Amino acid sequence: MVAARRHLLDELPTKSAKIRALAAEGVPRAEIARRLDIRYQHVRNVLERDRAKSASSKTNEARPGSSETALSVKVRLGPDGRTIIPATFREALGLKEGDVLFARLEGGEIVLLTPRAAMLRAQEIVRRYAPAGVSLVDELIEDRRREAERESEDG
Repeated sequence: MVAARRHLLDELPTKSAKIRALAAEGVPRAEIARRLDIRYQHVRNVLERDRAKSASSKTNEARPGSSETALSVKVRLGPDGRTIIPATFREALGLKEGDVLFARLEGGEIVLLTPRAAMLRAQEIVRRYAPAGVSLVDELIEDRRREAERESEDG
């Protein structure tokens, strides 16, 4: 049985995959580090990053703007007011260099939104004011058609 497990581990492409496989079997972190001949910190980083991603995806499934928070970290304000978004946050949200985020102040907090989160929040706001059962898109299209007809009649 142990030989079969070792063979399966050998087939995994990365140390991270091996760490995940051993952790899924319930092997303690220190033992994983010993078996793979790596540092405990490497094992911890892989498993904590996975936990953060999992927690973040659960939070992203929650209603936009909810106060539910999966992770909280301390960041420092650098030169010119810059700060770095932690790697676990960037990875969980699929952010890469050059991506656009929307920032706003909300109750003494700085809130950063991905474009998708901003769109969902905007849709939620519009839903509050749109009459039930009315398609705003259909109404807009109909308004534009009437306007085009008026313009063609006028001239």
